[in-house]
Formats: sequence, structure tokens, C-alpha cells
Amino acid sequence: MKKNLTLLTSLIFLFSCSTSVQKGQFTVTGELKNTPDQQIYLEELYFSQKDPAVVDTAEIKNGKFSLTSQAPEEGLYRLRLEKSQAAFIFINDQPTIPFSSDLNSLSLESAKFNSPANYLLRSFMVDIEKKRKELEDKASILQQYKNPLPSDSTYLAMQLDIVDKQAKFQQNILSYLDTTSNAVMALFSLGYTRDIEPTKIETAVGGLTKRFPNNQAIASIVAQYKQLIAQNKSLPKIGGMAPDITMPDTIGKAFSLSMLRGKYVLVDFWASWCGPCRGENPNVVKAYQEFKNKNFTVLGVSLDKQKAEWTKAIEEDNLTWYHISDLKYWNSAAVAPYGIEGIPYNVLLDPQGKIIAMNLRENDLQIKLRELIK
Repeated sequence: MKKNLTLLTSLIFLFSCSTSVQKGQFTVTGELKNTPDQQIYLEELYFSQKDPAVVDTAEIKNGKFSLTSQAPEEGLYRLRLEKSQAAFIFINDQPTIPFSSDLNSLSLESAKFNSPANYLLRSFMVDIEKKRKELEDKASILQQYKNPLPSDSTYLAMQLDIVDKQAKFQQNILSYLDTTSNAVMALFSLGYTRDIEPTKIETAVGGLTKRFPNNQAIASIVAQYKQLIAQNKSLPKIGGMAPDITMPDTIGKAFSLSMLRGKYVLVDFWASWCGPCRGENPNVVKAYQEFKNKNFTVLGVSLDKQKAEWTKAIEEDNLTWYHISDLKYWNSAAVAPYGIEGIPYNVLLDPQGKIIAMNLRENDLQIKLRELIK
């Protein structure tokens, strides 16, 4: 369960930017076939959590419409219909922007804003969606395997294939971010880096202010990224030591993570109120039962608020390992040092207390432990 939306996620849909050789008024003239007469709204999108702003409204008559707004600089906009969930994003890169589509056959390819920047936008989105769908399909096939053996060569080959394609997908995003000549597209592509380690984005982001020196939105986003990267560098990472945690256990006695040194430890952040956490618990139980007598244990760190609900969930889910909580919900003392934004979340430690894996889900924990514990 997510605590909040991160900057990386919100950039995809909610930003505006600030440079263009075209300044002043722009008009979108369009034909949206098979559309009942209704209102259509022109909205400006923002990089902050601010809601999109309606800057013009018109009537669609026989599928045709015209919308106009004043914008001193280039940004990202959206067309939204009164009686449909369909919406179309575009860049105001020239004074007149023709639009065409068909409500009965909507796709990224068929919704066309006829201008140079919007050709870049459409091509980027089509390519990204194609690659994302390919990864999603391969992951779906992999998830059909139940309790795969470490020696299953087919399963391992599929895992390696997905890892390779994910790495190439991320590199394509970074390459686009680092080479596009359009400021809006730079910010738009930046929005797709949310699954990439922030430090890997640092060089590309740092170069944006040199490529777009007069762009206020670029300057603002770069400043936010520098802050994000600085925070990320201070968080626990694979190969680093896990921050110690000391909290009351279920009987109120202080217990510390460091007391488990000498064992492989899964530090499992969860809560009784978290549905995905409860759904993940059987996977942790399965791993614990297999390895509990092989120098492995679990420390459950709960973000609960009520002790009764916490201890009840421990019993109901058969979580027969160590448990601690300060019962402070998202104000838990564990949240900041581990940079926790959502649960379930976990880190796996070696006997010296170093982090060797993070955020293991489903069968991943068992697979990792089988690699480590012979």
C-alpha cells in the first residue's frame, strides 16, 4: 500500500514546462469522429500536485471543435470530454495544432495532433507502451510457475531474459532523456524513470539545465531531483549496513534488530490493516518454515496503531517469528531510516547485518535463500 505519490510517478501526467520558440496564443482545431455533441475542455497540466486547470471550453458539433488559449511558453495540455473517459494529451508547440481521431477506435496511434513536438510525443508513448506490454506478458508467464526449483533451467532462463529486457528498457528511457531536443519531452520521459535507481538518473538530469538553460520548469525539476538523489544516497542499499531498530515486542519488552546478528534476517515491514501485506504473509511463512533451522529468521516490524489488531493478525497469519512495533503508524521510527513509502516492504540481511536483497516478493525470498544457504 502506497503512503503517497512520489515525484517520479507524478511527473508522467502532471507537469508543465516553460520554453518554446512559439509564444502567445495557440488554437487546437479538431475532428473527433463518432462523438455525440457535448462539451470539450482544454486543460493545462502541472508538474505539482495541483489539479489540471481548464483554460477553455467549447462545444463539439458533428465531431468538430476549436479551442484556444494563451500560453507564453510551451507546455503540456489535455483535451477532456464531458461525456466520455477519453482524454488526449498534447504539446502546444505551434500556433495552430490540428487534431483528429475516432471515438470508436481509439489508440495511441490513431489520436493525432499534427505538429512536430506531438509527433515526438506520440512516437515515444507508442514505443514505451509496446515495450511495457512485452515485459508485462513475460512476467505474467513467469508468475505461473509454482515453487520453481533452483535447477529449473527454463525458469532461470526466463528470469534472465526479463532482467535483460528491463535493463534495456530503462537504458532506452535514460538515452531518450539525455538526447531529446524538446524540453517538454525531456520532462515527459523523466516521468518514466520511477523504477530506475535515482543515482542512475543523476548524470542525465544534471545535463538538462545545460541543454535548456532558460527553462524554469527544467530548473525546478532538476533542483527537486538533486534533493531526491541526496536523500536516496543516505538510504540503506544492497551492500550497506542495515540501520538498527529498537522497539517494544508484543509483551512490551525492548527488542533490537542487532540482537539477531549471526543469522540471515528478513526485516519485514507490514501492518495488520495492509491487505497486500496480509496477502504476502503466506509466502514469508513458507520461507520461514523451510529455513528457520538453517540460520535464518524474520523480524516483523509493524506500522500498526492498535496493539490488539497487531497481535491478532500475528496469530491469524501464523507469524511465529520475532515482532516489534512502536504503534505509531506512518510516524514509526523505522520509516525514515529505511525510506519506506509503501508496504509490504522488506530487506534481507546477512549474518553481519549487511543488506543482500530488498523487497523480495512471492517466491523470490525462497529462491534467494536457496542460493545463500546450502
